[in-house]
Amino acid sequence: MSGRYLFNRRHALCCGAAAVAGLFTSLQAHAALPGIDNPCLGKLPPALVQHDLVRGAFEGLDPNALWDVHAHLLGTGDSGSGCTVHPSMSQWWRPIEVLRRQAILNASCVGSDATSVDRAYVERLVSLTHDFPTGARWLLFAFDNAHGDDGAAHPDTTTFHVPDRYARDVVSAHAGRFGFVASIHPYAADALDRLNAAIANGALAIKWLPSAMNIDPRDARCRPFYDRLAASRVPLIVHFGEEQAVPGAGRNEFGNPLLARVPLEAGVRVVMAHCASLGHAQDLDKPSAPRVPAFDLFARLMDERAHESLLLGDVSAVLQINRKTEVARTLIERDEWQPRLLHGSDYPLPGIPILTRPQRLADAGLLDAKAVPVLLQVREHNPLLFDFVLKRSVRVGARGLSASVFDTRRHFTARA
Repeated sequence: MSGRYLFNRRHALCCGAAAVAGLFTSLQAHAALPGIDNPCLGKLPPALVQHDLVRGAFEGLDPNALWDVHAHLLGTGDSGSGCTVHPSMSQWWRPIEVLRRQAILNASCVGSDATSVDRAYVERLVSLTHDFPTGARWLLFAFDNAHGDDGAAHPDTTTFHVPDRYARDVVSAHAGRFGFVASIHPYAADALDRLNAAIANGALAIKWLPSAMNIDPRDARCRPFYDRLAASRVPLIVHFGEEQAVPGAGRNEFGNPLLARVPLEAGVRVVMAHCASLGHAQDLDKPSAPRVPAFDLFARLMDERAHESLLLGDVSAVLQINRKTEVARTLIERDEWQPRLLHGSDYPLPGIPILTRPQRLADAGLLDAKAVPVLLQVREHNPLLFDFVLKRSVRVGARGLSASVFDTRRHFTARA
């Protein structure tokens, strides 16, 4: 999510975790901010459960194949989880950071009276899954430390950290609802040992954010990592495109979508988070040309036949206000892409109302205006369901995202 907006995506996650650590509890206490406040209502009422828009969203889908491939864990480590947040996120003289913290805590319904941030976050997430049919799952991300070029972990440039062990433990405790996505920096001396352990422990994918973690996909140290991923057929979920939310190592040049060619050419299945739908990047095929939208580079890769069996894109965040509506229009109109697009929510961000405005989509001709009030009511109770129903409802004429976009399990179970 762009820094031009108040709530940067993973930056917000980290700020949220820090706030609950005990800072600014007076500011957090139920202060409703316009466009920000999530009312955190309880179970979806029967009238919404039975509404045609909600019921229709599940029609034609196999619940056992409905996996949300992009959901975040966060925490302060107050349960012994090992989660950490950078100390700068707790500085009282940074009021914008306080607002970000408040927004993400409210999005995940972690109150200022929570005895444990870690536990309250997971409990709320589990409760939201109850409005989905049995079989639906959410892939929960670990998030590794930034590392230096020397291969050592750099907590001082790590915005937030969610250990593999914690993500695995949360998934194990709720095996019917969640899937484990590990995060391992390839420069670490024990990277391959950790990768092998993650695969043995059931990791469904590996998550990287190159700009924040200081990962150059071209670095020779990545090659053994790629070879192991290719051999195991475990996908690599990578955030390409602009990243202003998690400053971390600040290596924005590593977020160029065209760098995905390196793991692709090594035979790795790559899931490009958010379809690289934010910001601009250098066109590495034409170095002297002006920077172009990162999404255009994603589209170029999707159209390269050499990668059509390996490159995928998740559609999390593509309907947020910092993405042009043309991104959603293109994703819907490209019929040949549909089998390679994957549903993801970017939870907990759907719980921040200002970030996703159904009326904006209706004004752009992508959503029936009659659906707007229903969607807003659903979001008050269940932002996960809101995100799902919204993605099932957007249209270009009579065409929407294909049912195959929500048939995601198949991409994560073809392991060697």
